[in-house]
Amino acid sequence: MVPVLGIIKSMNLTSRSRFLLLVGVFVVPVVAAYLAYFGWRPAGHTNYGTLLTATPLQQTQGAVLDGQPGTLDTLQGKWVMVHVGPAQCDADCAKQLYLMRQTRIAQGKAQSRIERLWVLTDAATPDAALLQEHPGLRVWRPESLRFVEQFPAVQNRAAHIYLLDPLGNLMLRFPGNPDPKGMMKDLKLLLKASQIG
Repeated sequence: MVPVLGIIKSMNLTSRSRFLLLVGVFVVPVVAAYLAYFGWRPAGHTNYGTLLTATPLQQTQGAVLDGQPGTLDTLQGKWVMVHVGPAQCDADCAKQLYLMRQTRIAQGKAQSRIERLWVLTDAATPDAALLQEHPGLRVWRPESLRFVEQFPAVQNRAAHIYLLDPLGNLMLRFPGNPDPKGMMKDLKLLLKASQIG
């Protein structure tokens, strides 16, 4: 710090200005370290989706598309993007299934860590041609529709894509009509930070 003191002395400043400059040289790094240590982060590092209180899903018994019993426990260990809605897939539903597929593909080598799930909320059967467009999509019908009530929505559950963590916790909800780049960025960050799944 001796060179700093020498530089300050050589400047043509008043005594008060020198004192304030000297205080700034020593105080600013301390204040910056304090802010960094206690959690202040610059803006721009926020997530796109809405973080939910991580909650394990209950009543995970149900059936797969062919009617055979199936439980969501088989998806543990993977990140799971979820669409919740009826079998009659309207334009918004089709867009969500497309976004889920493309978001997974965009993760490159990490896509094997991600599953896609369509939770049916009625007794109907989805269109076979639509399902052919989405190879690998899991279609599942819960034993009780009380299962569906666990997915919080602003207005309509079918408007959102949800995310389950590898432990089976519901932890994130994307907004209706989501931005693909925001979804991809969130998922990429989660995959990078996660030690599981």
